[in-house]
Amino acid sequence: MSMPKFAIALGVLGIALGAGASAAEGPGLGQPISEADLAPWDITVMPDGTGLPAGSGTAAQGAPIFAQKCSACHGDQGEGGVAASLNAGPPRATLDGGKSIANFWPYATTIFDFIRRAMPPTAPKTLTDEEVYALTAYVLYLNELVGENDTIDKDTLPEVRLPNRDNFIIRFPERI
Repeated sequence: MSMPKFAIALGVLGIALGAGASAAEGPGLGQPISEADLAPWDITVMPDGTGLPAGSGTAAQGAPIFAQKCSACHGDQGEGGVAASLNAGPPRATLDGGKSIANFWPYATTIFDFIRRAMPPTAPKTLTDEEVYALTAYVLYLNELVGENDTIDKDTLPEVRLPNRDNFIIRFPERI
């Protein structure tokens, strides 16, 4: 091995060893997160209902909440406004038919999870679990998937079958 190549190899080895030692120490920023600190952010709801909290709601209870907190963006009856329509009808045969409850969402639990995490967009994660259940029931009611007085909770929500559920290609089936 020539002297320049040896010097380069030695330099790379030195950098690698230095980086390994540096990474082991860490930059000394932040602090370890505790389970208690993580719990408010660990709110994932799975398709089978795993992770759904206690609580319940009906579409009748969700209608006034929707009028107060959702209609400014989604329209008075979910017909759309500055945000998407929530009752755009049955699944469409084409891929460019828009994203509606009937053709975009495979599981009712996903609707709950999305509302809970992201709505209202100006104040995400501010709705109570009862409000989220009621709003989920209302959105499902607008799409004629549940009755106005059907109780939606952690047991009944996973049983709601969305119309286009079986037409999705599951990318990671082991995660379901």
